[in-house]
Amino acid sequence: MAHEDETSALRFAVLGPVRAWRGEESLPVGTPQQRAMLAALLLRGGRTATAQELVDGIWGEDPPPRAVSALRTYASRLRRTLGADALVSEAGGYAIRAHGTEVDIATAEDLARSAETAATAGDFTQARECYAGAVAQFTGEPLAGVPGPYADWHRDRLEELRLTLLEHRIELDLDAARHAEAVSELTALTAGHPLRERFRELLMLALYRSGRQAEALAVYADTRRLLQDELGVDPRQELAELQQRILQADEDLAAPKAEPQAGDAPFRVVRPAQLPATVSDFTGRVGVVEELGKELANAPDSVMAVSSVSGIGGVGKTTLAVHVAHAARESFPDGQLYADLQGSGPSPAEPAAVLGAFLRALGTPDADIPEPVDERAALYRSVLAGRRILTLLDNARDAAQIRPLLPGTEGCAALITSRTRMTDLAGAHHVDLDVMAPDEALLLFTRIVGAERVDLERDAAMDVVAACGFLPLAIRIAASRLAARRTWTVSVLARKLSDEHRRLDELRVGDLAVKATFELGYGQLEPEQARAFRLLGLADGPDISLSAAAAIVDRSTSKTEEILEVLVDASLLESAAPSRYRYHDLVRLFARDCAEREEPAADREAALSRVLDFYLATAARVYELGRPGDTLTKHLNPVAHQGLKFDDREAAQDWLFTEAACVLAVVLQLAAGDTLARTADTLLAAKDLAESGAYSVQFVRAATAALNAAQEADDVASQGRAHTALSSAHIFTGRFEHADQHATHAMLLGQACEDVWVCGEAANDRGLLASFLGRTEEAGGYLEQALAAYRSDGNLDGAASALNNLSRGHTETGAMARAVDLAEQALEIFRKANAPLGMASSMYTLGIALTGVGRNQDAITQLTQALDIFRAHRMRLWDGLTLFRIAQVHLAADQAPQAATEAEQALVRLQGIGGDWHRANALTVLGRALQQLGQPGRAHACWAEALSLHEKAGSNEAAEVRELMTVAAAS
Repeated sequence: MAHEDETSALRFAVLGPVRAWRGEESLPVGTPQQRAMLAALLLRGGRTATAQELVDGIWGEDPPPRAVSALRTYASRLRRTLGADALVSEAGGYAIRAHGTEVDIATAEDLARSAETAATAGDFTQARECYAGAVAQFTGEPLAGVPGPYADWHRDRLEELRLTLLEHRIELDLDAARHAEAVSELTALTAGHPLRERFRELLMLALYRSGRQAEALAVYADTRRLLQDELGVDPRQELAELQQRILQADEDLAAPKAEPQAGDAPFRVVRPAQLPATVSDFTGRVGVVEELGKELANAPDSVMAVSSVSGIGGVGKTTLAVHVAHAARESFPDGQLYADLQGSGPSPAEPAAVLGAFLRALGTPDADIPEPVDERAALYRSVLAGRRILTLLDNARDAAQIRPLLPGTEGCAALITSRTRMTDLAGAHHVDLDVMAPDEALLLFTRIVGAERVDLERDAAMDVVAACGFLPLAIRIAASRLAARRTWTVSVLARKLSDEHRRLDELRVGDLAVKATFELGYGQLEPEQARAFRLLGLADGPDISLSAAAAIVDRSTSKTEEILEVLVDASLLESAAPSRYRYHDLVRLFARDCAEREEPAADREAALSRVLDFYLATAARVYELGRPGDTLTKHLNPVAHQGLKFDDREAAQDWLFTEAACVLAVVLQLAAGDTLARTADTLLAAKDLAESGAYSVQFVRAATAALNAAQEADDVASQGRAHTALSSAHIFTGRFEHADQHATHAMLLGQACEDVWVCGEAANDRGLLASFLGRTEEAGGYLEQALAAYRSDGNLDGAASALNNLSRGHTETGAMARAVDLAEQALEIFRKANAPLGMASSMYTLGIALTGVGRNQDAITQLTQALDIFRAHRMRLWDGLTLFRIAQVHLAADQAPQAATEAEQALVRLQGIGGDWHRANALTVLGRALQQLGQPGRAHACWAEALSLHEKAGSNEAAEVRELMTVAAAS
């Protein structure tokens, strides 16, 4: 007999093959008929089943002569397996009654009830998780392989339960702005369940919210035709109404409502709370606080409330705005967003980056966030529709930076701070913030220092705040100095400020006030700390790592950290994250002003040279780890810094993508003079940033700056390398004509200065591009040149890459056996070099060639392995391209549902990063799959969009798409 603790650990599954476990141990459950008996007992939830009920359920109307005896045998075997206490006999029947038994169907039903409860309570995030958990209980066809009418009836019931749970979960996905992901899943579901109209309805909505209106309408047309052909009926009313709402561009379809209405599908609510902490000693500004508070209070009745607070640096704009925003939080129950737009610095925040951060904070997955700023702005407004959210946009540069970030919807409000008055921001309520009134300034000073000290020297305290020009930031710094020094009197501080009479004069005029204020803290630094403060402000970038800072100040990391922490304590530097630091924009300007006044030009140039050397040397190590057979690093210009070392490739990739914005900002900053050649080298070493698709725009901007500077300086070698970087970047974004122009220049310049690495890369790019552009006869010649250059340089990775491209060329011309052979040669080279990205590239190429020779399963294997590597290395562009190729394989194998699913996933991954050519190709494959699935209307919509993209890009594939549309129309 089994012990109680053993039976309590029993687990059963019926939502797939019937299985049993004790703990982690799998238990045998016998023949199909024995499994049928066990399933029948489990599905009764502990209730007794009579022998006759079991006989009828297992064998139906034609049971064997000794059916009841067989039941006894099954019961005996199950008791031995499960334990005597697990299966009981009573009243001529049997039941499963073990304490603590878990059955997956019971778990799924419990999760479904929890989801309904959570949705009723408004917790739609929890509801979605519960529905997803319930769906996850299904591991295959319910009761798979179990015979008998009882199993047949329950199998249909359980499958209907699974589909219903899926519908509920996808409804929540759509209301949480996960429409791009949902399209892929719904495409597969509509293929598998073509007559289930609710899936069609959800697919229409998902496509519409993804900006694919033509496809959404085509789904309705396909559904109507199918229902007429199969059942002789029209689509249900809900589907027809949705079609009309799409045709009318109903605004309510763009995003979920703020509050669920009766009959509405529940949605996921994300309530960001991003406001910085308000200061406990906020003082004065009573009139302005009331004025702004009224504006925000009117937001629910306004189209959109926009208030702009302007004034000189240090006047307290941010402190005021944060205080007002906190006071108004109850008027914006759906959340508050915040962004520092860095408008007073050299690199203002890009609206696209800010919109991306806001969309993520509002619950939008990264895969659903488009790249173009106008598309992000449109999605942002859609997500905010019907919600009441306050957005605090701090430190704006101008109205152009602000406009894409405005909610534009009733009930929302934006509060903006800027050093300039935004008179060209239509409809905004403007507040010009002046210095504090004397009594307010004195009150602020008193709250920080303490009334006991100030009351004894009230006149001296007034002298202090007057010397600070009544600027809040200056007062706060001066008061903090006094509060931290118990031996000082207020008079001592007043005398120190009066000794700096020049600075006090500057305090009273414009931006000089900020500089004078910071001088108070800067003047207390030790010489080493002051030097670090000056030098660290020189390098562009959103922040700086401890290692990069150590390179700039030319000290050990431990010593540098010690210095930087002092600067943090002095409020001259912020600790953005462990081992990362940043200046407030105004402090950075002050630090640079100090450097220009106090650091010789040679020392400033040397500091920037050191950080560039650090980035170049470290990026070179990342490149070596990813491409161990490549010779690039031996051709780079010499550097004075060794850079960081990494334990593994993952750590190296982490560094590169963490530092991407800083590396590219410094390249952009230093693309001139003595540092020009090293900036071009850094771009080549950081090639993965462009190839991933994540930093393509910034990469191209930096490479263009390097090219322009090299041309102006007549630096032939740097021109060749900048052209090479641009060629590579444009290939990955599908701008092949631009890429070919740069590759042509790179090839000529590389030959002129005998840069063998550039010669190989440029010829390789030209060969690949010739294939893409339909010049297949030229492709082979360029690739042979590339092979010769690579082999003369001992560049194994380059040679293997050229073999890959030769394979692609042979695929284009139909020489499939040769294409397979070349790809396998390349893969073997990369394997021997242990170069993972090279291996993935060869697997990708080999998968294409294997598809061409009909070895579809082998192709799937290669492409799946490539996909895993690309994802591990954050190559989102290659992720999307590989999914597209997998879709092609499924299409070649007549597996249209799988092809449509993979093509949809490819479109999601390529959104905003792959360029028109890649997206058009994925749409073409999706259209082919949909045509095979009997959805000609949606297929035509996909092809129409693909044709438009190909024509826009001037692609040769446009002719293929036209032919597809012509053939489909004639059939």
